[in-house]
Amino acid sequence: MTHSSRKDVSVLALTGIVTLIGLPVAGQTMQQAQLGRATYQSRCSNCHALDLGGSEGPPLSGTNFMAAWGGRSARELITYIEASMPPGNPNLGEVGSANIAAFILAANGAAPGDRALTSADTFSIRSVATGRQVISLQGAAVSATTASGGGPSGLTLAGEVKNFVPVTDVMLRNPDPGDWLMIRRNYEAWSYSPLSQVNAANVKDLQLVWSWAMNEGGANEPTPIVHNGIMYLANTGNIVQALDARTGEPIWENRLGPETSNGLGAIRSLAIYGDKIYLATTDARLVAFDARTGKQVWETRIGDTSKGYANTSGPLIVNGKVLQGMAGCERYKETGCYISAYDAETGKQLWKFETVAREGTPGGDTWNGLPNLLRAGGDTWITGSYDPTLGLTYWGVAQAKPWMRAIRGTGNQSTLYTSSTLALRPGDGSLAWYFQHVAGESLDLDEVFERVLVDSGEQHWLFTIGKAGILWKLDRRTGKFVDLKETVFQNVFDNIDRATGGLRYRNDIVEQQPETWIPACPSTEGGHNWQAMSYYSPAGELIIPLSQSCMEMYGRRTDPKEGSGGMSADRRFFEMPGTNGNVGKLAAYDVKTMKELWKIEQRAPFLTSVLSTAGGVAFVGDLDRVFRALDAKTGTELWRTRLPTAVQGFPVCFSVSGRQYIAVTTGNGGGSPRQVPAAIVTDVHPPANGNGLYVFALPENSRDRTQD
Repeated sequence: MTHSSRKDVSVLALTGIVTLIGLPVAGQTMQQAQLGRATYQSRCSNCHALDLGGSEGPPLSGTNFMAAWGGRSARELITYIEASMPPGNPNLGEVGSANIAAFILAANGAAPGDRALTSADTFSIRSVATGRQVISLQGAAVSATTASGGGPSGLTLAGEVKNFVPVTDVMLRNPDPGDWLMIRRNYEAWSYSPLSQVNAANVKDLQLVWSWAMNEGGANEPTPIVHNGIMYLANTGNIVQALDARTGEPIWENRLGPETSNGLGAIRSLAIYGDKIYLATTDARLVAFDARTGKQVWETRIGDTSKGYANTSGPLIVNGKVLQGMAGCERYKETGCYISAYDAETGKQLWKFETVAREGTPGGDTWNGLPNLLRAGGDTWITGSYDPTLGLTYWGVAQAKPWMRAIRGTGNQSTLYTSSTLALRPGDGSLAWYFQHVAGESLDLDEVFERVLVDSGEQHWLFTIGKAGILWKLDRRTGKFVDLKETVFQNVFDNIDRATGGLRYRNDIVEQQPETWIPACPSTEGGHNWQAMSYYSPAGELIIPLSQSCMEMYGRRTDPKEGSGGMSADRRFFEMPGTNGNVGKLAAYDVKTMKELWKIEQRAPFLTSVLSTAGGVAFVGDLDRVFRALDAKTGTELWRTRLPTAVQGFPVCFSVSGRQYIAVTTGNGGGSPRQVPAAIVTDVHPPANGNGLYVFALPENSRDRTQD
């Protein structure tokens, strides 16, 4: 094809999946763009999304991308990718980086040429690309028919769980000591097991008894669910498996798909109720499977994935209703974000609660007059908790978006119900109360994480901690503020009202301007993130995984139109002052006094939730591949082992035939808790693959074994 004839080219089809319309380009072939697309999907889409619209990372298509890169050269784009991507592990090489750049140019309207793009090309991106977002995702990129990269899908292993016992509401309220029926084990979100066979005296004898390779790709952060000796496991790529929890023998497998997920692609938990297993897929569906056979029973669409909606939290079952949060709420669209409930038998939607107050509704006047289209954020990407006695379910709501108030145009208004705790009535989804932790949050230091419910005499408390590292204590009956504790160094709030919990930002944060760097501690890694704390009830203490890093944030001007929005900020990271480079912190706090009881600091961040047990042991894993057991009362290390890659996910404890087991997963992905250390903890090098499950127990003939 000649240069002149290239001017007539208007459509470039990439294997039937991506259709791109554009203008002549000085150098880029269709084959190169195809190669770049494949690499992009496997290496880049977790941060920048499948459609290049941005997620944890900035958008790579459309007007916002063109505003940032249109005046720069193709060489600069290739060089930047080669030097910096993926963060902390830039190993794409010059050819791979050029291929990705070719795909990005094509995705922004650049037409194909007859030679490959290289780092020698100095033409400006704006000279060949329009920035028109004309990608349509079809077929293999998003279809369940390619749940395994083009391999088999659906029920790929047929089998049957024998002697299955249906799970009742009574079981969920008071689970069998040997079961682990939901994320964090109980409605109160304790991440605590009443099993004591493994204890502080004998945990040193713990040994690996079986392991299981998991699907690669995406962010591996699951909670294995265990009931009556059967483990149900969610893999990346929307794969559900049933395993014999004693031996690891597979029973059934359903590869629902899609394998390639928009955004982070984490599946943090399944749910079990009656005779069904429930999966919230990464592409915003809710699916029920027969727990005995793995066959699909029903499927419900929660949100339109073409608008960016997704899931990362698992469902919560309350009185026959499947409660589900939502992610992917960062882009501008007329519809907002919500928590919703579905009939456990049929999948019919029963109610939904809008987490971003809409125009003309209660709280709708807290968005500085913005139209609904520009009210973004309010994700609920962590599963809520539930108090059966009070009849309330508690959910954390993420920040408003774009991240910085100077970009989103909300001024100093509070942007309800973002950065809040919501107490909802699960029967109809109505609001009982809310407490906004940070009004008009402005630095991606959101408060979306676990809500832990603790009683002390007549006191009924709710504890939560967000990225600012502030441990909050509320009266869960009324939402009234009780107390707070700063767990890591923070400098974003220059005044904290100890009577009300009110926070005041530094003046430069309040008065921020677009395209100006703002320093902040902690960083978006968070003082605390998705790795859940544990309530060790025998000592009345919360054991919390924390992180210590700082950042500067730069708000990028954003086109106020549908499909735009997103995070709209750049970040650069650095070590937190006074930590001696120790990004990881694990600490215990007394629930009555909020006093710090003990702490551990280390270079590598902790990447699992904490699991504590009645045996006086707390388990936690880290980026440096170490899984360890600690004395829950003192933090003293009692046992450790090193696994093939970063230890990441939600450890669980269960028993089968009188033997206690500890299970933990390894994996990659994980959002800011992985990306920030990749930038500042460059001396820790976990392999980039190795998703797996590892199950430990005491030796069969151990004298310390007793029946639980």
